[in-house]
Amino acid sequence: MPRFAANLSMLYTELPFLDRFEAAARDGFQGVEFLFPYSFPPEEIATRLRANGLHQVLFNAPPGGGDAPGFEAAWAGGQRGTAAVVGAEADFRTGVQWALRYAEALDCPRIHCMAGLLPEAASADQISAASSAYESNLRWAAAQAAAAGREVLIEPINPRDIPRFFLTRQDDAHAIVQKIGAPNLKVQFDLYHCQIVEGDVATKIRQYLPTGRVGHFQIAGVPERHEPDVGELNYPYLFKVIDEVAAACAWQGWVGCEYRPQRGAVPAGTTNGLGWLRRRATA
Repeated sequence: MPRFAANLSMLYTELPFLDRFEAAARDGFQGVEFLFPYSFPPEEIATRLRANGLHQVLFNAPPGGGDAPGFEAAWAGGQRGTAAVVGAEADFRTGVQWALRYAEALDCPRIHCMAGLLPEAASADQISAASSAYESNLRWAAAQAAAAGREVLIEPINPRDIPRFFLTRQDDAHAIVQKIGAPNLKVQFDLYHCQIVEGDVATKIRQYLPTGRVGHFQIAGVPERHEPDVGELNYPYLFKVIDEVAAACAWQGWVGCEYRPQRGAVPAGTTNGLGWLRRRATA
């Protein structure tokens, strides 16, 4: 049965970031993920993980910039990764090196490298150049991560949430992973993004999970990105599909809960919205 990880960038946001680890453990989570750890010393985060018996299962490489203040400024300024951004190769490499240092300190097996944005009204030549940069950067990142015993993940993201994002489709992501051929380069399969862009989510789970190219799942309700029991997707059915296919192919990964609680950033807002998880635990 796949294990669920709390996304601490979206859940428990009524609490200071470092207090969210304890809250997640108290609600029964065994793993956590988040966007970026770089505002905190890795030792401080590692202490929170150990104190609460939690596994760090995923976080993102920096979205741009060359140091911790630059990473924050890049995100605030709208940068959404550098892997497919022509001319940002130096920032990409710096970011991956930072991420791998944090991954070692946090004993985290995988990092996510966001693709980044295409130029406005990108021409065919600009898209081709971005594709070449993406492939080159991912080859380099996969090699660096392999030497450190880590995986690199790429994630298709819907263009409604992030307009002009370079990678939006599951088939494109898997084609890139196959082309590069690095065994530690995998796809981060977010069911929320997939439903918005493509639909047919259960079929895609059955298609892609047995390939060994899926490194991680993420979930949220569609379209509001609230709890998975709010919205158009039938998550009890999709969880059964994941269970069935994972058992058949011996997949033992994590499912990240990357959603915004419907109750908002209020005391116990996340906890009171976890009925879906409690029902799953007793099913």
